[in-house]
Amino acid sequence: MRKVVLYELLSLDGIAEEPGNWMFDVDQHVFDNLSRIISSQDAVLMGRGTYDYWVDYWPSSDIEPFASFINHTTKHVVTSSQPAKQWNDTVLVDAPVTDYVSGLKLQNGGDIGIHGSISLAQSLLEAGLVDELRLVITPTLAHDGRRLFDHKDALRRLTLLDAQSTPSGHLLLAYRPLPT
Repeated sequence: MRKVVLYELLSLDGIAEEPGNWMFDVDQHVFDNLSRIISSQDAVLMGRGTYDYWVDYWPSSDIEPFASFINHTTKHVVTSSQPAKQWNDTVLVDAPVTDYVSGLKLQNGGDIGIHGSISLAQSLLEAGLVDELRLVITPTLAHDGRRLFDHKDALRRLTLLDAQSTPSGHLLLAYRPLPT
């Protein structure tokens, strides 16, 4: 069975929205970590807001390793309407997201990534469909913006899989949710 792996950039105070506004001094260790995570992924889940934001940026970006990955990986976009712009390898998801993701996990293939897409990530965490959390905590207090863990989900316990720090002070954390 395929794993759903949530990769999220977070400020120390838990902000996930607009990491370009508060994430500084990223070192090679952060990029190497991202490269390891995406190397096992052959599909990405994203919400419509993330799709609309990224479709104008990533197709012409040369920021690696993510640009090549996201531009050549199947993107499953949760939406109720046709996007204004097309992006190669995009599948529009108009079915109930929990049913769709449950079915996707049963198919053959690599890991399924969630990158950004805060609301989608929250709903899949709440539904118990996230198998692994890969978090990059940056040494910044952003104070303003949406938080990944700012929702009404039930108490959730996690098992630490890995923890590293980088020379620039970023924390690279990996967790597996325990069954509820």
